[in-house]
Amino acid sequence: MKKISFRTDVLPLKNELFRLALGITLNKADAEDVVQETMLKVWNRREQWDAIESIEAFCMTICRNVALDRQKRMENRNASLEDVGHEAPDHSYSANPEEQAVQRDRVERVRRLMNLLPEKQRTCMQLRDIEGKSYKEIAAVMDITEQQVKVNIFRARQTIKQKYLEQEQYGL
Repeated sequence: MKKISFRTDVLPLKNELFRLALGITLNKADAEDVVQETMLKVWNRREQWDAIESIEAFCMTICRNVALDRQKRMENRNASLEDVGHEAPDHSYSANPEEQAVQRDRVERVRRLMNLLPEKQRTCMQLRDIEGKSYKEIAAVMDITEQQVKVNIFRARQTIKQKYLEQEQYGL
């Protein structure tokens, strides 16, 4: 088994941990606090690292649990991913500013719809579609079976598709 180093194996995960925490807490400051607390918990368990099969799954699991605990304590404050700030526009989509605006609007609508999903579905979808994790990795992080991961992702995608089409049909 590989010798795990905090600097080379754990610290590089901070961006992934932040995105996971942000997807759960829906608040940038809370997500930063969750990542910091996660790093401390991982460091404090360094004696157990040799027995860990995947340090990434270990860190992601701790991060998810810390974020869920924080969310329960905060009583679901009404925040959303819009608080994060907006990413730079995707210039590869088209040089036409109108088409770029339409694309940004679509992305924002999907983000808002993701915020409305139940936590398990939202987290599964984020880990799979945004982070690119495998079903096995997601199952390890969330402590559920791979089949449950697939079901949650399927339901999340179906819900977003249905609500997106409803908005397209009836307007905002």
